[in-house]
Amino acid sequence: MMVCWFLTVPDPSPLSRHLYLVTLISSLLVAAAPASPAAAQGWKPPRPVELIVGSGAGGAADRQARVVQKYLQTFPGIPGVVINNRPGGAGNLAYAYLAQHPGEGQYLITMSTNLLTNQIAGTSPLGYQDVTPLNILVREYVTVWVRNESPIGSARELGAMLKKNPASVSFAFATARGNQNHIVIGMIAKAVGVDPRALKIVVYASGGQGMIAAIGGHVDVWVGTAGSAQQHQQAGTIRILGISAGQRQGGRLAAVPTLREQGIAAEYFAWRGFAGPKGLTAAQTAFWDQAFAKVVEADEWKKELDDNAWADVFTGAAETRRHLDAEYALLRNMLGELGVVGTK
Repeated sequence: MMVCWFLTVPDPSPLSRHLYLVTLISSLLVAAAPASPAAAQGWKPPRPVELIVGSGAGGAADRQARVVQKYLQTFPGIPGVVINNRPGGAGNLAYAYLAQHPGEGQYLITMSTNLLTNQIAGTSPLGYQDVTPLNILVREYVTVWVRNESPIGSARELGAMLKKNPASVSFAFATARGNQNHIVIGMIAKAVGVDPRALKIVVYASGGQGMIAAIGGHVDVWVGTAGSAQQHQQAGTIRILGISAGQRQGGRLAAVPTLREQGIAAEYFAWRGFAGPKGLTAAQTAFWDQAFAKVVEADEWKKELDDNAWADVFTGAAETRRHLDAEYALLRNMLGELGVVGTK
């Protein structure tokens, strides 16, 4: 049976078309059917599983790994799960470590949008073709915030400052140029008529390190995940200027305005999941398909989504690879249009 899709893109600009297609692709890639028990039973981890994180403790990737660790270590056939933080090189050190273990299914790495953007920007010698994509677990929006003592009261005020002098405000994020946080910064600049390359940018090796610097006043504006922001918001140390969602979110972020409602057309979400080293067998991939399908079925998983401001968009290995193929092409054009590729 042939199925035809007719797309109506609300904004004719190239950037908006790409954002619309990214959103459409993510919504169409629904959860895969669980692997058959017979396929998964052909392999199990021979040693404790390493969840490799390409940044230090306290950031979004580290939080993702530690949440998943709780669930995987109860799965039958897994002898244990350990976290291995390997920050540095915008995640390249972690991927280089993973590459030393081809075909070894007990090594997994946190995978996010920057796997693609690092490759596109030329900051990594490895790309998504050099790993075995296993899943996408969640998607998350990007927040823009300042410490409470900042004179910047809203995203609208921030935009006005950038119009007057693009270099008057320092933006900080982790962990690599061209990632989802940098994309949102570029969108903000474009929305107010400023060249993204004229902005003052500071990149930190981990979200935890960078947020401490932002709260301490060493940089003006932090751009990062909603989950990390709401933790500091609860502590009363920051003020969130806006979120890159199409509409206001629920839970603890219900009062946070979107960037769009403040006149800034910056709407984007990133995704997070896991990959294994290159060369995994069908049996190894089937094992992880089944294990992660169990994770997202757990009753407690809904609370994890709320606590971390994540949206549930689970896809298995086959669907994840197709998603990466499509999104790579979209992001390559998007980063060029935003002027963030190759920035110094």
